[in-house]
Amino acid sequence: MTAAALDRTTWTELAGQSGLRLVVPLGSCEQHGPHLPFDVDTAVASAVAAGLDDVVLGPALAYGASGEHEGFAGTLSIGTEALALLLVELGRSASRWASSLLLVNGHGGNASALVAATTQLRAEGRDVAWWPCAVPGADAHAGRTETSLSLSLLPGRVRPELARAGAVEPVGSLMTRLRSEGVAGVSPNGVLGDPSGASAAEGEALLEQLVERLRVAVLAWRVGDDGRLLP
Repeated sequence: MTAAALDRTTWTELAGQSGLRLVVPLGSCEQHGPHLPFDVDTAVASAVAAGLDDVVLGPALAYGASGEHEGFAGTLSIGTEALALLLVELGRSASRWASSLLLVNGHGGNASALVAATTQLRAEGRDVAWWPCAVPGADAHAGRTETSLSLSLLPGRVRPELARAGAVEPVGSLMTRLRSEGVAGVSPNGVLGDPSGASAAEGEALLEQLVERLRVAVLAWRVGDDGRLLP
């Protein structure tokens, strides 16, 4: 069967079932340049998670740790500590009826909270893991990769006429400044990359690749020391 959406299911449909795997998308509410909406990360994580079969798909968590984007109006961040606590409590609650929990993450800034929460839950004996929606070779933020994904998933809310390149240096070379100044300090328009050349067709192909990689990882279900589901 395909993913069963929890918000369209009643408790009696789940009661007494064994081996249930709950999958929860985790995103953010943060700026994505002048051309993309605030929920890009949540939309990507939700779409990837929905591609799984034989799971229970929970409602997405749309707030994350986005402090690096708080120099831009509209960003809403709950921070790493609060997010980690939320995920621990979510995992404990889910384990009362689900055999395993997978958190599908769409925002890189959530990683520290995910590691802290999943390793704690696993130390408590709960079968919990997380998986990042990471595209190899992608630009970091609101560039061609996320613009293509958004054109595929959120076509009516992308503003291509406003798309402009931001800081195009490798993120590794910007990390010191990003930590001290935030994204606004290195890219006034909030873009880390260049959205030029983005297309819905490219976004669809990227989404298919992400879903396939996640399906393979879930089938193997090997969890690393940091709580991440391994390839």
